[in-house]
Amino acid sequence: MKKVLAIVLIAALVWIFLSNIYPIDISSPLSNFFTTNTIPEKTTSTTTTIAVTEIKHNIVYLKLPAVDNEGNGVITLLKVEIVPGTGKILTDINNLFFWVDTQNSIRTAQRVAQNITGVDLSKYDLTYSVETNASLIGGPSAGAALTIATIAAAENKNLSENVMITGTINSDGSIGPVGEVLAKAKASKDVGAKIFLVPEGQATQTYYKPVQNCSSIGSLRYCTIEYQQEKIDINKNAAINVKEVANIKDAIPYFFPS
Repeated sequence: MKKVLAIVLIAALVWIFLSNIYPIDISSPLSNFFTTNTIPEKTTSTTTTIAVTEIKHNIVYLKLPAVDNEGNGVITLLKVEIVPGTGKILTDINNLFFWVDTQNSIRTAQRVAQNITGVDLSKYDLTYSVETNASLIGGPSAGAALTIATIAAAENKNLSENVMITGTINSDGSIGPVGEVLAKAKASKDVGAKIFLVPEGQATQTYYKPVQNCSSIGSLRYCTIEYQQEKIDINKNAAINVKEVANIKDAIPYFFPS
């Protein structure tokens, strides 16, 4: 009995000595093991990977209404191509895009498309070209169409073939007025378009018709010309469904139907 008590006393003294030298952390798995005699469960962690779709090589075609030198409506084919690159904007200087004002529209279209899609276009090269002669189009009237085509290329989306658009493009995405809307609407109708998008306020075109008034005094005949205001409903005259759009976001649902 004395031997048993001696052993227990020695064991207790050893435990106290070791506890002073090596303090036990009650929060550690080791202390849990001694106190509960159970092994703590393993903690597992999960990592969520977000798939990012990189643009490889997208090409988009869009019919573009224009007017020739004689004021007749014509349809050209706009092509936008996007590939990985360094943010270059390339154009074919042998046709329409040689004109400085149209190139300015291209740069604005690129910025607006980037803001709308969220795609960093500084990582890609964009090439614009049209199958037409430079004399067919002048000025920035293709700006809205350029923007829509750039958005489609950046997002690799198909464009509705039943919709066409005319209008300039501003840096805030708004669409500005253009000329010869009726001629462009008729040309769009002729190639099968069902909907023609125009800038806000241009579904009705105002023209000033010259009216000649003549009178005679003796052997002399005097004539004066007055211009009378005449409003033309584009929808009725071109026999196409005309819709006004104030900005690119208004136009997007027509080109990318859900």
